Amino acid sequence: MARPRKPLLSTDRIVETARALVDAEGLAALSTRRLAAELGVSGPSLYNHFRTKDEILEAVADSVSGQVDLSMFQDGRDWRTALHDWAVSYRAALRDHPNIVPVLARGPGRRPAGLRLADAVYGAMVAAGWPPAQATSIGALMRYFVMGSALGSFAGGFVDDASAYDPADYPHLQQAHRLAEQQEKIDERAFETGLTALLDGLAHQYEQVRRTA
Repeated sequence: MARPRKPLLSTDRIVETARALVDAEGLAALSTRRLAAELGVSGPSLYNHFRTKDEILEAVADSVSGQVDLSMFQDGRDWRTALHDWAVSYRAALRDHPNIVPVLARGPGRRPAGLRLADAVYGAMVAAGWPPAQATSIGALMRYFVMGSALGSFAGGFVDDASAYDPADYPHLQQAHRLAEQQEKIDERAFETGLTALLDGLAHQYEQVRRTA
């Protein structure tokens, strides 16, 4: 039997193609018509797998959540180390797919990978001795921090033109034009600085929790 000329349409193939399109051109570029064209199929054939474009976006978002490592919550690492390592993995996934972050920011909803992520963080914190209410707050706090870091680059927000930062107007930004060329280094350092400060604060709260338990 002759092979089909085109790969068979599948949920995974639709999601992978949609994710690549969003990565390359942003959320506004995704439509069922454009996606069907990229896949080489007719538009209606997509509806055998997804009812709406929003469902496709939800699946793309969940595929990114599925890239986040959760093993640190299962292999015996202490809660602080686990949170640190998870935050680094989480940010890496979002950094690779920044255009889908606004969809992820809505919350996990019914997305399986997103719910597994939330369940792993909450469960690990409760198991470590955090009260349930505080464990919930920690999950929310980490989500705010990691997603915020993925929404844009601080260093990348400055132009590499020294004349844009006249000392007469901005006396403390004389070197700001050099930030863009070191964007990755600066952003990584800022993320680690913030993450360490956040975890230090939580560690202090944890000691208080343990003393009053």
